[in-house]
This record gives sequence, structure tokens and C-alpha cells, in this order.
Amino acid sequence: MDYARVEMIPVFLAGLLALVFAGYLALYILRQDRGSDKVREIASAIQEGASTFLHDEFRALAIVTVVMTAIFAAALEPRGWVGLAYLVGTLTSALAGYLGMSIAVRANSRTATAAISSWAQALKIAFSGGAVMGFCVVGLGLLGLAIIVILFDDSHVWLGYAVGASIVALFLRVGGGIFTKSADVGADLVGKVEAGIPEDDPRNPATIADNVGDNVGDIAGMGSDLFESYVSAIAASMVLGIAPAVLGAAKGAFFPLLLGAVGVVAAVIGTFFVRPPEARGSFEEQTAKARSTMNRGVYASNILMIIGGFLLVWFYLGSDEIGVFYAVIIGLVCGFLIGISTEYFTSERGPVKGIARVSEMGAATNIIQGLSVGMFSTVVPIILVAIATWLAYKAAGLFGIAIAAEGMLITLGMLLAIDCYGPIADNAAGISEMGGLGKEVRERTEALDSVGNTTAAIGKGFAISSAALAALAWLATFFAVAEKETGESIIVSLTEPEVMVGLFIGAMLPFLFSALSMRAVSYGAYAVCKEVRRQFHEITGLMEGTATADYSHCVDITTRKALKGMITPGILVIIVPLALGFGLGLEALAGLLAGVLVSGFVLAILMANAGGAWDNAKKYIEAGHLGGKGSPAHKAAVSGDTVGDPFKDTAGPSLNILIKVVGKVAVIFVPLFVLVVS
Repeated sequence: MDYARVEMIPVFLAGLLALVFAGYLALYILRQDRGSDKVREIASAIQEGASTFLHDEFRALAIVTVVMTAIFAAALEPRGWVGLAYLVGTLTSALAGYLGMSIAVRANSRTATAAISSWAQALKIAFSGGAVMGFCVVGLGLLGLAIIVILFDDSHVWLGYAVGASIVALFLRVGGGIFTKSADVGADLVGKVEAGIPEDDPRNPATIADNVGDNVGDIAGMGSDLFESYVSAIAASMVLGIAPAVLGAAKGAFFPLLLGAVGVVAAVIGTFFVRPPEARGSFEEQTAKARSTMNRGVYASNILMIIGGFLLVWFYLGSDEIGVFYAVIIGLVCGFLIGISTEYFTSERGPVKGIARVSEMGAATNIIQGLSVGMFSTVVPIILVAIATWLAYKAAGLFGIAIAAEGMLITLGMLLAIDCYGPIADNAAGISEMGGLGKEVRERTEALDSVGNTTAAIGKGFAISSAALAALAWLATFFAVAEKETGESIIVSLTEPEVMVGLFIGAMLPFLFSALSMRAVSYGAYAVCKEVRRQFHEITGLMEGTATADYSHCVDITTRKALKGMITPGILVIIVPLALGFGLGLEALAGLLAGVLVSGFVLAILMANAGGAWDNAKKYIEAGHLGGKGSPAHKAAVSGDTVGDPFKDTAGPSLNILIKVVGKVAVIFVPLFVLVVS
């Protein structure tokens, strides 16, 4: 234990560094100018709506947490400490989401206000707001897992911590996704399409709910999603690493944590390379400068991580284990290349202009082209993950696959900062419109928002791909735990009927899950549309701008619909693996995990990239191309973007959670499956 404590010192220091740095950035943001009274009023409404939704969701989560903790304590006796680890995982994940979102809803108005005088300062504030979420995630994730490892010398208890993080991600990602797209689609259909008023027009009663959704879905939701992936990859690496034939009990447990510590340091240093120059040129010049500025931070973090990873492997594991370093690099490179692929398919440099051009023919061709782009975009990530899996296995076996998954997420503080920058910039653009800050400020924030759409798309593609590798690592963990519990290797053959049943059900599950979440968006958007129409007709002077819309009512409606809509998908993710495990045994469960992974990965990439491409095609037209706002092409693009919204922000990203939670439920209950089925 003393040896373990010595090794854990740098892990604790890295976790504390991440949290201290997040606190420093938060104080920097809070010192900035909040803006005019009108801007403050709008920002306060967004803050209140986001806090209300999160509190309601946390109340529901508290009930689930109590029930799940009791189940773990009872069902997995004498491993009752799994329940405590689950509770700690839940609390740290929820805290990371709450802290990150709390700063994001305060950074939006400050970003809009800064854009009045300085484009560069506006970008810096938005990026810093995203970085608060990024470093809260890695700091709390690393510290929480380190504490569990020191307290409990049981790998099954470690896995309980990861399961707790998964349930929070399920709530925040699915519930937040339904909320944000119900509000967004409802606001667009009645506001932009029917009434012909601009996006984020203060006359639209759903505009505050739309901006709230950006925070609860794309910041709290994305943060909890990647918190779960980060913890999952580390936990799976630890369980696979402690096998005597791999690294052994001590080094196998602590190497993944130490690797995470190196990643934190690399990401912190990388943020100092994000120093935007002032940009006063065209829309295209501003977006190009924003991209290059943030890319410098990514490049710096990755280079530092390569150096730090090599030194850690060489001096901690020894030169005989250099294959582990290769696995880290494989994951890092795979994630980087997937980001480039996603950027190509969702930015103007790729097929986005083609989607915009065919929009001149109407909504049908826009949707057909967008779906085609989404389907094409699956090819590169699938091939990259397949190659990474094969190379990582050759480098370090199943442990290498888990380390590659961790390598893809290793500079998460930086990557999540860039991803969460997007929703903050989007909010800033909306606030500049509602706050009447003028055409020039709106153009600056729209340029920041346009880059944010691409970074958000890259973040979603990255999250999905990292989820696939993490789920693959958990599939390997499933076999390792099953072998430990049964005392013999689990052989899975495609000729076994139980395996085929599992494969078919697993392949179907992502489609059913997506259908349920998209239907929830449809019902939510319908309710929002009815409310917006009602206010347009009943509030005298609203369309003339002499009366104020009732924003809070739309927030309340969307919150209720989101919480109701997430129940069935959430139950499905837990019930299906339990039913199959108890009903048909471990072989069927292995088939289920493989089917969910392959089907869910492909479907999630398709949805996320198609949605991002539709969104940026609309933005391209709104920038003045092909007739600009109000043109037939723009109206068609708005329809395509409306279809793409639940693709990229609800169903697609939520599949990340599905493919990981199914695996975790299967792994954590293996002892019970063995006991009951045998």
C-alpha cells in the first residue's frame, strides 16, 4: 500500500492541477464585463432555465442512484463496496457537469460583450469557458478513480465507479439532447419557417429555451459523456493490465492512472498556445483564424503527450514494454485523424457546399444529399478504428486496445475545451441578436459560432469514435471478468444460436434507442410549436416588438417533455443486457455487446456527421451565398437542418452512452449471471 501511495502522488497532483486551473479560468471569466442591462437580463434567463432543468434532472437521478446503489449492495454481496464506488462515480460526474455548465452560462454574455470591441477577446473567453468543463472532467475523473483504487483492492469495485459515471451520462446526454432539440426545432419551425423572423429573435418565445438547450445538451451532456468515456477507458485498462501475463497487480493498476496524469499536464500547457490574433477581415478570414488558433493548442498538447508518454513507458514500465507506448500513439493518432475526417465532412472545405447548392432545388434534394454525406462519412472512422484496433492488439494485446482507447482521450482537457467552446459561441451569437448589439457584433459572433459548429461536430465524431474503442475495451474486460468468475475461458462461436440471438438483438438496439429518442424530440417540438403559435396569437404586440414573450413557459414545457422522453430509452439500456444475461447466458451477452458496438458506432457516425453537414450548409447560405437568408435555398436548408438537429444532438451522441452502458451493465453483473445461470 505504501508503494501504491507513492505512485499515486503524481496522479493526485495532476487531478488537483486540473481543478486549480479550471478555477483560475473560471475567475478570469467572471472578471469580464457582463454587458448591458438587456444582455444581463437575457443571460440571467438562460442561467435560470439551465439551472432549473439540471436540478429537475438531478432529482430524478438521485432516485435512480439510491435504487441502483441498493441493488449493487444486495445483488453483488459480498462485493457490496461496488455500490459505494457507483455512488462516488455518480457524484463526481454530476459535479463535473454542474460546474462546467455553471461557468458556460456565464461565459456566453461576456463573450458577446467582448465581441463589441475585440474578436480575439471574445474567442478567448469562449474557449476559456469550454476549458473549465474540460479540466473539471479530467480533474474529478482522475481524482475520483484514484481514491477508489487506493481504498479498495478489488477490480470489480473499480468498475462500479465507471458504471456510476455512465448512468449520469445517460441522464444528461439523452435528457439534455431531447431538451435542446425540442426547443431548437420548435423555435425554427414556427419562428424562421412560419413567421419568417430571424434566428434568436427576442419575439420568439422559444429562443431562451433554445439557448438553454445548448448548455444542458452540448455542455453538460457532452461533458458527462466524455467523463464517462475517459473513466471507462482508464478503468478497463486497469482491469486488463493487472493480469499477471500483462503488467501485474501494481504497475497494471497504476500505469493507466499515471498516463492520465501526463495527459492533464500536456493539455494544461497546450491551452497557453491558444492565443488568438485580432481578426477584422471577412467572415471566412475570421473563421480560418479561429480554427488555426485552436489547432495550435491541439498540436502542442499532442506533441507534449507523445514525449511524456514515451518517458513514462520507458522509465516506469521499461524498454521491454515499448509496445504499450505504441498503443498510446495509435489511439492519439486515430483520434486526430478522425477529427480531420469529421471536419472535412462537416465544413465548407468538404461536401457542405454541395448540400447548399442542391438546396436551390428544394428541401428534398437537401435531405437526400445530407444523408448521402452522412453515409459516406462512416467509411474513414470505421477503417481508422479497425486499423487502430488491429495495431494496438499487435502492440500490446487486449491491454493495448484499452490503452489505445485511453490514448485517444488522453488530452481530453484540451479537446473538450474546443468542443464546449461551440455552444458558448452559439449562445453569444444569440445574445448579440436578442440584446441588439448591432450588425458588426452579430457578424463577429456568427463567425465564432460557425467555427463552433465545426468544433462541435468534431467533438461528437471524436466522442463516438472514442466510445467505440472504449466499448471494445469493455468487451475485452467482459471476457476477462467472465474467465475470472467461471475459472475457464469463454468461447464464443457464431454457430451458437445464443450468440446469433445476441448479435441480432444488439444490432437492433441502437435503432430502437434512436427511434425512441427522436420520437421524444418530435413530441417535444410539437408541444413547443403549439406554445409559440399560441403566444404569437394571444400576446398583443408581440410580433410588433412592443410586448415581451413568456420564455419561461417554453422552458417548462421542454423540461417536462425531456424528462418524460428519456425514461424508456434509459430503462432499455439497463434491462436488455440483464434479460439476455439471465435468460441465455454469457455467450448471448457477448453477442449482444458485439452487435451493439458495430451497429451503434456506424449509426452514430452517420447521424452526427449528416447533422453537422446540414447545419453548416444552412450557415453557408446565411453568410450570403446562393441568395442568403430568406431565399428558397435558405428555406430548404432550414428544413434539412431541422431534420439534422435530432440526428447530431440527440440520437447520434446518445448512442455513445448506449454502446458503453450495455457493456458496463454486462460486466458488472457477470458474477450474478454466473451464479444464476450455472
